[in-house]
Amino acid sequence: MQERKTLVLCVDRDDDIGYKAKVESPFIGREAALAAATALALADPEDSDVNAIFQGIRIYDDLVRKGEQAAIVVLAGNHTDMLEGDRKMAADLEQVIRLTGTSSCILVSDGAEDEFILPIIQSRIPVASVSRVIVSQMPNLESSYYTIKKLIDDPKVSRVFLVPIGLAMLLFAVATLMGYPEGATVIVLGVVGTYILFRVFGIDEIFGEGVSSLRSSLEKGRFSFVTSVSAIVLAIIGIVLGSAAVFENYTSEFTMGIFLYLISFLYGSLGWFTASALIVAIGKVIDAWMNDPASLPRVVVLPFFVVAIGLIAYGASVYTLSVSNLLTFPYTPSQGSQFITLCVVGGLLMAILGVYIQSILGRRGAQQAAAVAK
Repeated sequence: MQERKTLVLCVDRDDDIGYKAKVESPFIGREAALAAATALALADPEDSDVNAIFQGIRIYDDLVRKGEQAAIVVLAGNHTDMLEGDRKMAADLEQVIRLTGTSSCILVSDGAEDEFILPIIQSRIPVASVSRVIVSQMPNLESSYYTIKKLIDDPKVSRVFLVPIGLAMLLFAVATLMGYPEGATVIVLGVVGTYILFRVFGIDEIFGEGVSSLRSSLEKGRFSFVTSVSAIVLAIIGIVLGSAAVFENYTSEFTMGIFLYLISFLYGSLGWFTASALIVAIGKVIDAWMNDPASLPRVVVLPFFVVAIGLIAYGASVYTLSVSNLLTFPYTPSQGSQFITLCVVGGLLMAILGVYIQSILGRRGAQQAAAVAK
């Protein structure tokens, strides 16, 4: 009866080995694992994956010393894309199992993050044991400083926790210097709350995709790159002027509610936000016209809808503030009523015009396609 062979599996899910030491996994065998640990130790002696690999080598040596059949392997994922990295590790593991002929596994990791792939491993080979390596530290002030410094240097931690703290401090300082310490608390809470909601609902990922799209349009020489950059500048101006409108309507004698502060911000910034969105929409129309005429009917309506929504929202902000009895607001309630009526009518007309142009282009494209088919 053939003796069972154990696989000692060292896991580096975020691929510090490849990212820091510039060596490619998998590493099969004791010499290869030792070389990988040495390369990573020379690149970053403080990385805990070094200790995990050496622990795996020690377990392997103990098994061999006891006369058991064993093999050691170091697998690494992807430093920037965890999903793609997990797929890579799954494929590498299947190849390793075929090459080594192992029938059970001892998983060695440096923390819970690496053990996230435990179900993937168990679906391909039985896991007999899990060994987690924890690096010992002296509990003194120096080690506390070291830990904090490592957290600050870790992008995965700093982007989530340190960004809102730094942003809150910066906004509070700016508002205090501008002479509005009471309004500073409102602004800080609003901005930090918005940031948290962005993280919770994944809106930050949408912005990330926007940056990738911007980079792609630059590389392809699209006109939308210029319009997108211009739109970002206009949006920043809108944020500044919207904040100025909040400060302008703020008085210590009259305390506005959060809703009115938000409406004041929209009143001061909505024109710039609309112009920003309009420029982006025009860029998409121009790109479609120059590079993909078939998609033009689909995007030609965007500028008209942007103007329509901007007009209606701006009219609503003017009317809301005009009936709120603000001493600094220039419009009376009657003027606000007239303003929102004109804005709603203008917005509806713009939307109708956009839909009409879209239908004309759609019919023309259908006729051209029919002619080509004949």
